Amino acid sequence: MVTAPNSQRCARAATALAAIAAASILATAPAHAANTVDITSAAPSSVEVDYNCEATAGVTSLQVMAGEPTTDRPAAIGAQNNLTCDGTQQVATVALTAAGGEPPLAQGAGVQVRAALVDQSDVVVSGQAKVLTLE
Repeated sequence: MVTAPNSQRCARAATALAAIAAASILATAPAHAANTVDITSAAPSSVEVDYNCEATAGVTSLQVMAGEPTTDRPAAIGAQNNLTCDGTQQVATVALTAAGGEPPLAQGAGVQVRAALVDQSDVVVSGQAKVLTLE
């Protein structure tokens, strides 16, 4: 009979901890889920990206790179700094310029495209990589 109060106390403590953990996860989930990037199309001179970011995410730019899927460096890069981060879906067209010493991208070429929402320290908040054929 002495063990009943101890086990009830343990059960109450475990329930309280579980409730706190669940509340913490639910409170932070929308902020993490709202920062997204989806590369929708690519051409030799630009990449179209659907993105969504919260104002609290600290996003300062959308950075894009494209190149041969098997190489270790991009053939073209671009960035867009004037983004709308209000939690709604947005579309950005990022202009690409040839990276130093690289030939321009050609229409019909298969490339890997990487796009990322980054903060002021160039830390990736959200990103995506896709292999596409340039339109």
